[in-house]
This record gives sequence, structure tokens and C-alpha cells, in this order.
Amino acid sequence: MTRPAIGSPAPDFDLPADDGSRVRLADLRGKPVVLYFYPRDETPGCTTEACDFRDARSAWQEAGAEVLGVSADSIAAHVKFRAHHSLPFRLLSDPDHTVMGAYGAWGEKVLYGKHSVGVIRSTFLIDKDGRIAALWPKVKVAGHVEAVLKALQGLK
Repeated sequence: MTRPAIGSPAPDFDLPADDGSRVRLADLRGKPVVLYFYPRDETPGCTTEACDFRDARSAWQEAGAEVLGVSADSIAAHVKFRAHHSLPFRLLSDPDHTVMGAYGAWGEKVLYGKHSVGVIRSTFLIDKDGRIAALWPKVKVAGHVEAVLKALQGLK
């Protein structure tokens, strides 16, 4: 599992979004992007994380940033999840884990001593030039959005 380093170019991607659009990272140049990878819609930790990003909307909008959530869930699941929690950002579907792999967000993990392969909850702050400005490789949900917002403010 390789993960892009701070200062390196963020791997480009082209993924379907819950609003019917396709999102390419290259099309978002000129503004910061908060790209977060999460395991599954409607699970407790993932819901808390998404709602924390939702509740911080004014702060990331003030910074001119775009927030994007990525999981392997289907577009249909994303549509329901986004509507259920009034999420003001797009959710992208990566069912074959290609983008997750490019960001080091797919691989072996250990939970309660059990080894498995899956989504590694991770967040990447990408600057307006398309470079990794900050990263959180193994996110603990509590307090995470505040840390991302602090790093985002440091981009100014």
C-alpha cells in the first residue's frame, strides 16, 4: 500500500457522484479539496464523520473548499445516505477500489485483533494546485473535522 506524501501531486481520478455527475480531480484545480475515504454509508462512525463535515459547512465554504466523500457503496446507497442526513457535498462511488488504492485508503487493517482487507478511513487535503497539503491516514472520527478545518485555514 502506497500513499501519496505531503507535497506530492494528488492522484487524479474520475468517479461517479451521487448527483449524477462525474468528478475529476483535475477539474477542481484552483480550489482546495477535502477528499475523505470512509467504509460504508449509514454506519455509526461514517454517519458521524459525514454529519461533522456537514455541520462545518460554513467553515469549508468560507475557505472555498470542496468536500468529497468516497466509499465503495453504490450510487443508489449514496443518494439515500446524502438525503437522509442532508449532506451538502457529493459522495463518490469507487466500487473497484482503484482510487482508494491510489491514495493508500484500501488495504489490510486490524480491528480487535482480526486482520481484514478493506477501506482505511483516511482524509487528504489537496491544495489549489493539486498537491497533497495534509493527510490523515488512520482517522479517528472524534475531533477529525476540526483538525481538517485547521489545516484548511493554514492554506490561506
